[in-house]
Amino acid sequence: MRTEQEFQEGHIPHAVNIPNETIGKEPPELLADKDQMILVYCRSGRRSKEAAQKLVDLGYNNIVEFGGIIEWKGEVVSGSH
Repeated sequence: MRTEQEFQEGHIPHAVNIPNETIGKEPPELLADKDQMILVYCRSGRRSKEAAQKLVDLGYNNIVEFGGIIEWKGEVVSGSH
């Protein structure tokens, strides 16, 4: 749920980037399965809360919003991995 530049600077391995601003009235193409577990995060936690609610409103059933990557203790990679 981060900007492309933020995502390139560092993200959780195997994450896909769907900026909060791009979530509208249609489900994102990368998230075809509305029952899959989707972990939502941004930089600090504000945008991830907004995005998680948008996804719930679109019918997603298994959203886990955990805040910002600035609090993430696991591995972080940069680039388009």
